[in-house]
Amino acid sequence: MKKKLVSLLLAVGFVCSVLPGCAKADTVPAETEPIGTSAGSSPSANGQEEESLGTLRGNKAPTEEEIRMVNTTLNDSYLGDVFEETIPSDYAAYPYKEDITLDIWMPSNSILSSVCPDINDQRVFKQVEELTGIKLNFIVPTLGEESTDFNLMIASGDLPDIIIDAGRYTGGITAGISEGAYLDLTDLADKYMPNYSAWRNSDEERRKTTVSDEGIIGAVYGIAPYNEWCWFGLLIKQEALDKTGLPVPETVDELHDFLTACKEAGYSQPLNYGSTYGQIFTGIINGAYGVWDWTFVDENGKVGWGPAQENAKEYLSTMQQWYQEGLLNTDWATADFNQRMAEAVSDDCAVMMDSPDTMWGYWKEDNGIDFVAALNPVLNKGDTSRQTYRNFKRSGSNAAITTQCENVEAAMAFLDFAYTKKGWEIYNFGSYGDVHLIDENGMPYYNPDGLMYNDPDNQPVSNLIWKYRIHDFADIRDEHHSNPLITAEGSYSGEIRQYWTENMDSSVTMPPVTLTPEESAREGELGTVLSTMRNEYFSKIIMGQLPVDAYDEFLEKAKQQGMDEFINIWQNALDRYNAR
Repeated sequence: MKKKLVSLLLAVGFVCSVLPGCAKADTVPAETEPIGTSAGSSPSANGQEEESLGTLRGNKAPTEEEIRMVNTTLNDSYLGDVFEETIPSDYAAYPYKEDITLDIWMPSNSILSSVCPDINDQRVFKQVEELTGIKLNFIVPTLGEESTDFNLMIASGDLPDIIIDAGRYTGGITAGISEGAYLDLTDLADKYMPNYSAWRNSDEERRKTTVSDEGIIGAVYGIAPYNEWCWFGLLIKQEALDKTGLPVPETVDELHDFLTACKEAGYSQPLNYGSTYGQIFTGIINGAYGVWDWTFVDENGKVGWGPAQENAKEYLSTMQQWYQEGLLNTDWATADFNQRMAEAVSDDCAVMMDSPDTMWGYWKEDNGIDFVAALNPVLNKGDTSRQTYRNFKRSGSNAAITTQCENVEAAMAFLDFAYTKKGWEIYNFGSYGDVHLIDENGMPYYNPDGLMYNDPDNQPVSNLIWKYRIHDFADIRDEHHSNPLITAEGSYSGEIRQYWTENMDSSVTMPPVTLTPEESAREGELGTVLSTMRNEYFSKIIMGQLPVDAYDEFLEKAKQQGMDEFINIWQNALDRYNAR
């Protein structure tokens, strides 16, 4: 941790300071040109032609020397240009010219902590340290206490060099800059983060979603080569279809008839509905009525609040009826993830609202249960199914450099490495040889005999996404190719996600707008009240504890509690986003 908070102007003065040096002798020094990306030769440290590793494409039995060359040098000549835009390969900053250790505050999670109790031992980060010459010291808050730890850290003014998940700051990234905690990177990014700058500017959507409304670069964002496939939807056990003899339902009425038939066939709580894990956020049933879970963009490009839409009573009436008929899991309003998964594999459940990645593991891999996908149901046959998931080529992770950082240039160099071709490979696919190989087109893939599918500790693949790679970080996130739950032999979760994405309209999805600090504070106040009110009324109405007409009371209270002001805040933010 660093000394007490200093002014932003003083922090900018640190950009010329430098540090690290744990690089190997055969890596490319800072003064050289970047290593090439083609399968041909590329310049080395002394200006001579470096050995091409293009022969590793399609090679299923690399030598120890070839494995060493890939894992300990910056030679990326074996990697292909596999996306529409070329991933940058500027390695001029590495190995870093002075010895330095960066302090990085980074929350863990239950899966990561189970396979790697200390992030400082995570094998991907250890390899990044070697290749960049920058030592890393991860400061990890206690699980479940991340928000408290973060707020205490900010309040103390004793900040690390880098904060991962910097959007936690009250008021967002912009507030963090204006209040002197985060560094404004706008005038520094092109010079000290050439790879990040090139990648974010190679596509208009990536550019637009990684700056504030004022054009400020306040954080480094995880940004993908594409819009990731929708990851959440309606999943049906194949055996339920076989037992009922019915086709995959397309309309709300057909879904009701199917669930009724499932109950008659012995599934006592056929639809695992749920509410605490995002089960309705893509609008699986409520979207058919236009009653989206939260904010959305209507057909006129205006912001709407889903719970206040005109068909809400019809939606609530439908769900109340289904609950009374015993078609939903009785604990839908309170069940956590583990409860839901236990229910999913039981004979009581026929239909899940969840991720096919997750259910491929719990249903197919662990219990031999085949399943298929359904599109979000519609009210009328032939209507276009809709959902509210689109990531706008930006992942959820971000990183900010603090004004306490004593070597801003080194911090930017570390973050920038994730946007090189080599960084893309390592963060997404882990180490070469024992975890992944390279196919004929220069795309990494998991070796069937490698660690990802043959873990010595017998950890499930759903855990290994954090053990042998980094599942979510400020990097070029390549979910479609590097998520082993999608790419594993026999897995069809990727096909399901692609099917959902290509066959459902996501135009109602709210883009990643930026609220001003003042807007953020007010939106937080109003949103908390509205969310609490919505959860209470909707839950009680669905479970029959309140009549459907109680919705009118809910709507009136929502207006009294600032619903229109809440919508207006989002509308102003959307207008500014569209003008970027």
